[in-house]
Amino acid sequence: MNAAPADQIRLLDVQALDVRLQQLAHRRKSLPEHAEIDTLNKDLTQLRDLLVAAQTEESDTAREQTKAEQDVDQVRQRAARDQQRLDSGAVTSPKDLENLQKEIVSLAKRQGDLEDVVLEVMERREATQERVGELTERVASVQSKIDDATGRRDTAFEEIDGEAATVTKEREVVAASVPADLLALYEKLREQQGGIGAAKLYARTCQGCRQELAITELNEIRTAAPDTVVRCENCRRILVRTAESGL
Repeated sequence: MNAAPADQIRLLDVQALDVRLQQLAHRRKSLPEHAEIDTLNKDLTQLRDLLVAAQTEESDTAREQTKAEQDVDQVRQRAARDQQRLDSGAVTSPKDLENLQKEIVSLAKRQGDLEDVVLEVMERREATQERVGELTERVASVQSKIDDATGRRDTAFEEIDGEAATVTKEREVVAASVPADLLALYEKLREQQGGIGAAKLYARTCQGCRQELAITELNEIRTAAPDTVVRCENCRRILVRTAESGL
């Protein structure tokens, strides 16, 4: 393949712009905010699970407290009715009076026991409510950090994407001035060679694979016509000759 030396030089310009686009894409993908957001999202998921569990426990304890308070109320009402019967004088039988008094005493003890249960449940519920409050604050804090990191990431995206758009337009202009067959070969090699399809021959070294060319290869390049498109024997990339090639 033949191409004017100036066209080959412009191919290096295209390559430089492609490298810049690769760097921008890598930078976009490697922003530290990505790992930060991932870590925070994992923390947030765990905290939300803990919060749901705490809220469920609080709800269960609330129902338990309501049931215990209802039990106390039932015993209190029964004791009040018994006491009312006792005070009314309606019960005259000594045996019935004795039984009624025993029941009132028993109910008082039962009420005391149930009130202890209520207090114990209330303490557990209070502890659970504190846990819910703590976890709610932690969830909000982590979410705030995620929002902050997301904002920083999006700002970086905007900057990188803006530069990438500018470089892409410049690349389109420069690539349009390169002969189609030379550009097609370059694109094919760039895909095969990790993004580098053309490299400068500098000080007898291919800047694509960073290997110094053998004497026989250098001699072949020296004798090649200026418009001959030469390739590196080591990496097969297009070699572009310049005044710094060491020929």
